[in-house]
Amino acid sequence: MIRFGTFVPQGWLREFRDTKESGKEWDSIKKFAIEADRLGFYSICLYDHFITFPELTTEPCFECWTTLSSLAPLTTKVKLFQLVTCQSHRSPALLAKMAATLDTISGGRLELGIGAGWGKKEHEAYGIPFEEKPSVRIKQMKEAVQILIKMWTEDKPTFRGKYYTIVEAINNPKPIQKPHPPIYVGGRGKQLTLKVAAQLADGTNLGGRCSVKDAEEALIALKKHCAEVGRDFDGITKSYESEFTIIDEDKTNVQNKIKKYMPRITLGKPTRVEDFISWNLIGTPHEIIDRIQEYVDVGIDYFILRFPDGLEIEPLQLFADEVMSSF
Repeated sequence: MIRFGTFVPQGWLREFRDTKESGKEWDSIKKFAIEADRLGFYSICLYDHFITFPELTTEPCFECWTTLSSLAPLTTKVKLFQLVTCQSHRSPALLAKMAATLDTISGGRLELGIGAGWGKKEHEAYGIPFEEKPSVRIKQMKEAVQILIKMWTEDKPTFRGKYYTIVEAINNPKPIQKPHPPIYVGGRGKQLTLKVAAQLADGTNLGGRCSVKDAEEALIALKKHCAEVGRDFDGITKSYESEFTIIDEDKTNVQNKIKKYMPRITLGKPTRVEDFISWNLIGTPHEIIDRIQEYVDVGIDYFILRFPDGLEIEPLQLFADEVMSSF
């Protein structure tokens, strides 16, 4: 089964600046999420960041978990997803409690994405300790996932790791989903991150700026790790993020949108248009269908989309009507 999720507007790269509805950002978020639910998207997603990136600006940026909790009673079917929760932003025990609560109030619609984290400036701004070594952050993430699973499935879980410890951490109510909500490990590091995914996760997200070739190479590595730990490779969901999904019936409009939005992610750094296109789903509906099929052919079965013109409902509707219906 091929699934499609979409980010809701959150404040990235001055999303809200193009609208005349200044001060009504929450209304735009609600409208977009409700429409995604109505159109049949599988999930809605938010980044777990506190400040806009790659630039740290004073633009509005809505916090991930409280926003998803607020959207839960306004939607009925979409899964509530984070791409991805930074393991160091909250203690694993607190995260387990928050997640169980959201799964309960949403009627079992939580999908938990978790990553090792990378935003050093953001950590420093908020006074959160930042581990410099990526390998250590990945080990911390692994312990965090182990704690999540124990707190979701055991009555009085205890865990003593090198980085995190819990002692009889009672967590009720438990999540509705059994044995627990699906956990997605974010990142495509072939040696460490994908190994954790093979060991513990229900799914993996290969992140943005991921070409078809990048996805294929990452999934080959994941399959190898699965074989080493005795895990069913086919039982793991493989997702990919299109940071800039640009769709329009008119090819000229597509080119104009590339010119408009590409500088927002590259920040003026030299980037080939060909590379930008290779990382994302860009084009007319038929071109995007063909592009998705290329990813499907190498093993991707879950597509997370971010529409840079996310305050507009029309691209979302066009994608649902012309692309999703083909899968």
